Amino acid sequence: ISCSMVSVPVASVTCLVTPLTSMSASDIRSSWVARRAWLRHCSALAAAVCVAAASPAHGQGTSAAGAKAGAPVLLVLGDSLSAEYGLARGAGWVALLEKRLAAEKLDWRVVNASISGETTSGGRSRVAALLKEHKPRVVVVELGGNDALRGLPLDMTRNNLAEISRAAKGAGAQVLIAGMAMPPNYGRAYGEAFTALFATVAKAEKTALVPFFLAGVADVPHADDLFQADRIHPKAEAHPRMLANVWPALRPLLR
Repeated sequence: ISCSMVSVPVASVTCLVTPLTSMSASDIRSSWVARRAWLRHCSALAAAVCVAAASPAHGQGTSAAGAKAGAPVLLVLGDSLSAEYGLARGAGWVALLEKRLAAEKLDWRVVNASISGETTSGGRSRVAALLKEHKPRVVVVELGGNDALRGLPLDMTRNNLAEISRAAKGAGAQVLIAGMAMPPNYGRAYGEAFTALFATVAKAEKTALVPFFLAGVADVPHADDLFQADRIHPKAEAHPRMLANVWPALRPLLR
């Protein structure tokens, strides 16, 4: 077994983060408990936007020593949900993915290029250099939540995700897009359009898709128990579920 993970050192800040649910509009409307939790989370998010001093992302560790020469690279391009924000090193879903690959005797090198606070525009600006440096065979794109929280146009998010996907495919990589959703106070029309754009891009660009990255974490009655004190970032115990959401769509790409 030789599976390793490396981090890409970059300066980063966290003022805006990924939303706390992947609930569909119908689920949100039917769940008063989830809606109430969402509104509490939104208040925390609004406070985070106003914070001038931002925290750097807690990146993944490096364990390249066991990598077999020529092992294919799996690149993760994400935001705070993938950057181990507020977690002990090795506790995030990307680190758990490395362990899963080793357990399944799949020889891959994992590169986590995630940055807390990252937007799709930031990802788009970095992807060419990352593709050139790491030459990945698979790229997981976990971006978009911060775009919505900043009120960026949905067309911009959609176009950026499409361009990231095209760049990765043009470099010979397969792509997996992780979908997200927005809280109900953003408005039903906006929320539904935001949720749908991930599937729209995945279909148009023929990529794999995780419909809801935080399914089973943010859309449950006890969601507050699965988040850190800021009520924004999932605790370590939620990350196995996040990996479980990714794995079924990712596994077929690792052949």
